[in-house]
Amino acid sequence: MEKMIWAILILLAIVISVLGYRHYLSITLTSGDKVLASPNFVGNKFVNSVPNKKYTFKEIVGMIFKKGQKDRKPYNPLPVVKLEKSEFGNPPAEKLQFVWLGHSSVLLEFEGKRFLFDPVFAERAGPMLSGPKRFHPIPIKVADLQALDSVIISHDHYDHLDKNVILHLAKQGLSFYVPLGVDRHLIKWGIDKSKILAFDWWDEAQIGDIKIVSTPARHFSGRILLDKDFTFWCSWVLHGRVSRVYFSGDSGMFPGFAEIGERYGPFDLSFMKIGAYGEEWPDIHLTPEEAVTAQAHIRGKLFVPVHWGTFNLAHHSWYEPADRMVEAAAAAKIEIVTPRIGEIVNLSDHQNSFWWQELK
Repeated sequence: MEKMIWAILILLAIVISVLGYRHYLSITLTSGDKVLASPNFVGNKFVNSVPNKKYTFKEIVGMIFKKGQKDRKPYNPLPVVKLEKSEFGNPPAEKLQFVWLGHSSVLLEFEGKRFLFDPVFAERAGPMLSGPKRFHPIPIKVADLQALDSVIISHDHYDHLDKNVILHLAKQGLSFYVPLGVDRHLIKWGIDKSKILAFDWWDEAQIGDIKIVSTPARHFSGRILLDKDFTFWCSWVLHGRVSRVYFSGDSGMFPGFAEIGERYGPFDLSFMKIGAYGEEWPDIHLTPEEAVTAQAHIRGKLFVPVHWGTFNLAHHSWYEPADRMVEAAAAAKIEIVTPRIGEIVNLSDHQNSFWWQELK
């Protein structure tokens, strides 16, 4: 019996390896010379400017089976603000206005344009029926998202790239801005190549008067076993006539934040990840304190915490990232904005609240 199990595991590993290699070949062929010419593409994979810790098989198994804190789920239902289709019947606002849709999904209105970052509406952050289940309903139906200009993706992990949402939004004929290699996923799903722009770090494009820039991050990628780092990852900058916005995507701490701030800061508004961290993976996600430090490095003014609250992706308490962020921001005198999920935030009259503390 034991030999049969090992034989099945070995066969499965071979199949996954072949599929992963075919996936790699399709990515390099799709993005073509731009991938192969990238200084961040070494051998057959993308790399970080600062290497991440490498894990042994034993360490990976230990992380999977580690027991987390007891309160990894909220004790009470989250106060989600339901959005209606009519909310988007008017032209996008000229001044900064946004809605946090949960996790890292953000709908931003910026100088007459409407941008959607990392839209994930799936019930689970994983393939098929796997992955952590979301803690709250989606504040708006994907069919009710109207008059978008562009969708911006930071990397291809399931909690940042949702196939079904992408397919639905593509019907609007809008443009997709993605890191190198991620275009392969979209093309494979049937998205028109002419609607996809694939970026290396520091690449720029113009959307009217707004400059969109792919900026560095310290992370990794992959949607199936053994396709790790075949596609790239990034953060994003929107540089307008009047305002500047930063979106962190997923990243660990690294010197790139200071360089982003020097090149494109100061930022009027930044969406910075604060959740899903742990001692076991110190390089790929920011702790709340590191997020506050990164906010200072990019020279950010208003700090909006994202990448927390929706999925259980780490061993820490559900409440911990936001509580630690508030304490760290106060100590550093960083101004924060903490909206409820689905709440339309107009920065000129927004009233802040620490709503998650009411759920304890």
